[in-house]
Amino acid sequence: MNAVTEGLSALLDPSIGVCLLVGVLLGTLVGAVPGITAAMAVALAAGFTLTLEPLQGLAILLSIYVAAQFGDRVPSILINTPGTPASIATTFDGFPMAKQGRAGIALTSSALVSAVGSVVGICILIFAAQPIASVALQFGPAEMFALVVFGMTMMIGVSGGRVVKGLFAGILGLLLGTIGRDPITGDGRFTFGLNELSSGIPFIAAIVGLFGIAEVFNQMISKHPNLMPTPITQLGKWWPNKAERRELVKPALIGSGVGAVVGVVPAAGGDIAGIVSWDQTRRASKTPEKFGKGSLEGLAAADTASTATMGGSLTTTLALGVPGDAVMAVMIGSMVIWGLQPGPALFVDSPDLVYSLAGIMLLATFVALALALVRMRGVIKLLDLPQQYLWAVIITFCMVGTYAVQNSAFDVGLMLVFGLLGLLLRRTGFPAGPLVLGLILGPLAESNIRRAFLIDGAASIYTSAIAVGLLVLSALAVLGPYIRTGLKKGLRRGTRERIDA
Repeated sequence: MNAVTEGLSALLDPSIGVCLLVGVLLGTLVGAVPGITAAMAVALAAGFTLTLEPLQGLAILLSIYVAAQFGDRVPSILINTPGTPASIATTFDGFPMAKQGRAGIALTSSALVSAVGSVVGICILIFAAQPIASVALQFGPAEMFALVVFGMTMMIGVSGGRVVKGLFAGILGLLLGTIGRDPITGDGRFTFGLNELSSGIPFIAAIVGLFGIAEVFNQMISKHPNLMPTPITQLGKWWPNKAERRELVKPALIGSGVGAVVGVVPAAGGDIAGIVSWDQTRRASKTPEKFGKGSLEGLAAADTASTATMGGSLTTTLALGVPGDAVMAVMIGSMVIWGLQPGPALFVDSPDLVYSLAGIMLLATFVALALALVRMRGVIKLLDLPQQYLWAVIITFCMVGTYAVQNSAFDVGLMLVFGLLGLLLRRTGFPAGPLVLGLILGPLAESNIRRAFLIDGAASIYTSAIAVGLLVLSALAVLGPYIRTGLKKGLRRGTRERIDA
């Protein structure tokens, strides 16, 4: 109890409040600019915070981390461009809702469920840090491979009913994921002598091109009125009614659960959690056919899960000293410089710090939520621009954000190439979601299965209860719809036979 009191009382310092507000404003801005990730913003801010007291600096860094999860929803919903990788799944239903004149409902609902996910993640940090971290510690290469395989089953879900084309797009993503250095030997593969590809396809350039640039190109060449996308001319109603609020509950619960589990697994971030949650909610929904076409359930599931990972990621970082994601990797470096060593000893040496950090994240969540709701009316000004000017603004933001990641003009050129690829996919009916999923999960699957085989051969897979359980779930996820369809047909046939008899 003393640790709780000391940790929370430390937040009464006015300087902590100032640092928190600065972090929230920066994080919201960072999230709203496509291509600039929370990890990049935290890395840049870390250099300026090292002269501050540890808690002041951590208040800025954590607030940026939290607020970016709210800011990145705006471009995902309004212009179909993920502000950060964590909001990829937001585009699946957020942008279709905006085109239907429901942008206000989408933005408000996203902010509300994001806050719910963040609070759930913080509760995990407070109450279950050590038990959950002990489970995450059991995830070796075999378990990580099984988790990635489970994630790959989502390719069917994000195909929007075009399963065959979705699988082809997913395979293309897996092939693109082989570009770069071999994860075991370090040899270059398919880089064509370009040093810029030695680390693989720049992920930010790929997703900004496939979603944002492709959407702009698609609008530019759509000359015929019947082919033009529905323009987003207004936010429409911005507060969900009682029925819509009730519709948010189930996906928020599923998203919270998925985000809590994915968050504690090192290297698995909000992007994977959002996609997995979207697909699992679609399977549990009474109206799965609406997903990908403007489903409020789909939007809520994705955004709840991606923000719920924050608490789990910080839990893994503090309890094990293993970064839960890229942002936490930066955080660990800053904490070490301040003389704070993440790991099991932290809960013994500085237990009050854990509660201080949880309090900072909780306050940042509520401030970011308030800011997201207040700015709602001002967002429409962006949409009032003539379409050609809006295109110029979007392309400029995409180019600046992509260039800023590595200060690389090559990345900008690659972004435009992926924009053309995304346009081709749209025009031929191939969904971009599975390609992105393959690009994310392919390298993870390859590196972990090869490490598992090097350690103990194929036995490392089937002797792990966690790996076997995840692989069984993967098989059920793929075969489940066909099994249910067969059972329904059998029941209907049996019913007809009894009636005829």
